[in-house]
Amino acid sequence: MEAKAFLGSRGVLPLVYTSPQRPKSMAARTPIRAANKTVSSKKNSTQVKLLTRVEQLKLLTKAEKAGLLSAAEKSGLSLSAIEKLGLLSKAEEFGVLSAATDPGTPGALLTLSLGLLLLGPLSVFLVPEDYPWEVVVQAVVAAVSVVGGSAAFGASNFVSNLQKSN
Repeated sequence: MEAKAFLGSRGVLPLVYTSPQRPKSMAARTPIRAANKTVSSKKNSTQVKLLTRVEQLKLLTKAEKAGLLSAAEKSGLSLSAIEKLGLLSKAEEFGVLSAATDPGTPGALLTLSLGLLLLGPLSVFLVPEDYPWEVVVQAVVAAVSVVGGSAAFGASNFVSNLQKSN
């Protein structure tokens, strides 16, 4: 039997004993190169193809049937207006498109929605009603938290559906 020690990134690794029956090629394999490689994260290994998923879900057909495209055009939001305003480049600058492919986005949006939906009743409970402006604060915080929480919940569901693979 022959003993070999391997030099790794953390110093000398334990001795590896090889016997004459074991082929030399198996005994010579060391984990030194693997220790120096960076491990890819789960985020990079899972690629979400948004346009393919939009096509699979037939979102543009559903938007057309619902009349959303004509309503957007009537309000002045056409493809040429989007191009003139630079909305797609702004969305890319703010990370909206990359957030749609991030696997952690649906969970973060769901957490945000639950927090906002709890903030409304909590503000009504905690803010006193001694003055009229305090009642206005209660109503505004409750309304904003319900609208924002509902929007975040819907966005979480939408992004989750976009990221699902068949």
